[in-house]
Amino acid sequence: MKYIQSLLLLLICWPLLPSKAARQPVSDAVTPLPAGAVTLTGGLHRDLMNSLEHWNKGVVPYAKLVDFFRKGRPQFALGEMWGKAVRSGCMFYRYTQDQELKQLLRATVDDMLSTQKANGSFSCVDPSVQPDGPGGDLWERKYVMLALEGFYEEVERDPKVLDALRRHADCIIQQIGPSPKVAITSLGWSANHIESSTLLEPFMRLYRLTGCEAYLDFATYIVTSGGAEGYNLFRQSARNVLPHKMGGPYPKAYEMLSLYEGLVEYYRVKGDPWLKQSFLNLYKNVKRYEMTITGNGGGDQPYHPAVYGEAWDHTALEQTNPDIQRMMETCTGVTWLKFCSQIFRLTGDASAIDAVEKYIYNGLLGAMKPSGDGFSYVNLLNGEKVTNRGWGMDIDGLPVTCCNLNGPMGLAYIPYLAVMQSAQGSVVNLFNAFSMKHVTPSGKPLRLRLSGDFPSDSLVSLRVSLTESETFTVSLRIPYWSLSTEVRVNGRKVDHVVAGRFLHLRRNWKDGDEVTVRFDMRAYVIYAPKGSNRAGDCFHAVKYGPWVMARDENTDPRLFDTVRVVADEHHVVKVRRVKPTLPGTRIEIEVPTTTGPIRMIDYASVNGWNGKKICTWLPLLGPRPEEVAAQRRP
Repeated sequence: MKYIQSLLLLLICWPLLPSKAARQPVSDAVTPLPAGAVTLTGGLHRDLMNSLEHWNKGVVPYAKLVDFFRKGRPQFALGEMWGKAVRSGCMFYRYTQDQELKQLLRATVDDMLSTQKANGSFSCVDPSVQPDGPGGDLWERKYVMLALEGFYEEVERDPKVLDALRRHADCIIQQIGPSPKVAITSLGWSANHIESSTLLEPFMRLYRLTGCEAYLDFATYIVTSGGAEGYNLFRQSARNVLPHKMGGPYPKAYEMLSLYEGLVEYYRVKGDPWLKQSFLNLYKNVKRYEMTITGNGGGDQPYHPAVYGEAWDHTALEQTNPDIQRMMETCTGVTWLKFCSQIFRLTGDASAIDAVEKYIYNGLLGAMKPSGDGFSYVNLLNGEKVTNRGWGMDIDGLPVTCCNLNGPMGLAYIPYLAVMQSAQGSVVNLFNAFSMKHVTPSGKPLRLRLSGDFPSDSLVSLRVSLTESETFTVSLRIPYWSLSTEVRVNGRKVDHVVAGRFLHLRRNWKDGDEVTVRFDMRAYVIYAPKGSNRAGDCFHAVKYGPWVMARDENTDPRLFDTVRVVADEHHVVKVRRVKPTLPGTRIEIEVPTTTGPIRMIDYASVNGWNGKKICTWLPLLGPRPEEVAAQRRP
């Protein structure tokens, strides 16, 4: 009888189920290189290894994080921690092929597999009380899926891991869905339960691994449900609703970006144009209205103060609002980086890598402890730069938060994005020194070696090594901030180099060919955006190449003095490079002001972990330029 009922239900629902024939799968414009193909050799490599050695291979308490699944958790959502730690470890392994790291990951994955419950779930709560909405059960299960998928894809294709993943996913499908199951948008701790729908990404990854239609069907259910209780987020962004107005009272930045990562994966399979419009609108609006000068976003003023600085809040305009106490959650910045990588892979849009570069050199490195064993929870532009105050708990004296678990994932993505490939050839996105070993479009061995101390030095050199000459394209991203970039191939100058675009060098490449790139490393002064609070108008800041500069209380007790940076009519500032005052500082410059020169260092190098403060937006002495111009008009 049950078989007949199931067959009747299938026949009734058949027109509503996704049809393979109706799909229009979408291929990426740019794809990542295989694991181990890229080796960074410059400063970013040192940052990656600092985090890997002192956090992922250092102090992360893997066994105690697994115990939340074995013994229960003392507070909501703590089950996310294990998945985040393992996920970044798997991406680090993709880069390093470090066997010690592999053994560590293998051991903790085996430990987690031993906690799988009889119903197939990896959960911090007993099956009798699943799904635990207020406890964040689905959010926790999402991160277990992402970690196990990362292990299976990047570390070891162990059938036991895939089987455990499938049992875990099948349990979710049995529990969550249309009535009489529990609706996904009714589950979660937040005001609109957005976090539970972020299961979209791991289910799409599992569908890609297995081809099982049930996982795609569940992803379709999530998309159809809209992503949040009472709000269809996907339709909102398709209609170009601004991020801080999406999802009602809880436009949580981190979770929204995580949700839309899944939407990009879903679009790759389904190909519906409105899905693309939805996530591209979100990308463009976040970039324009939410990202600050350091490449991260979210704040607590003036629209969503109750969300503790972790909501979209029109932050690009509000970033100098003096009422802001918390902003730019590291989880948001890292997930923005990952979302931008999805946009870039799909479209080849250089602006997505511009956004990644801005965040890496400013927000990401600026959130990292100099000792490598953690990341700040939120990050201010003026005042207390870093803090561990936020969601998480102390484990044996170690502050473990969502953000110091997510920060390493941002670092681990750098080699993944540095060099990629298209059907035409190699795509160079980032200019930290690297060595790449791969193949040409025809499959012949190819090696690219980028040398130079970017961005400390404005000149880099790319050398091509080939066994046979071949015609293909080497594409170079010309950063948006480098307005006058000089590119030469074997000494001959290349024309039509445009900032913010890719330069596509298509030629018959020979062994030993060399491309040199000299970036325009001018310094500029920028003036505060005019947000809701007029007290935030009278500030200005200095950018130098990809860096945002700041005054540092460690060496400058007058960092909050009111000054006026001297600049020409194009806002260009004639700065002087000086020897860094403190060890570990990436760059230090002397900046002219009307009251005498001041010293500034890059935002990332300011060490706020000792209680010292930062001043990125300098209080402006006198009127803004447009006010001066208005006074001069007859």
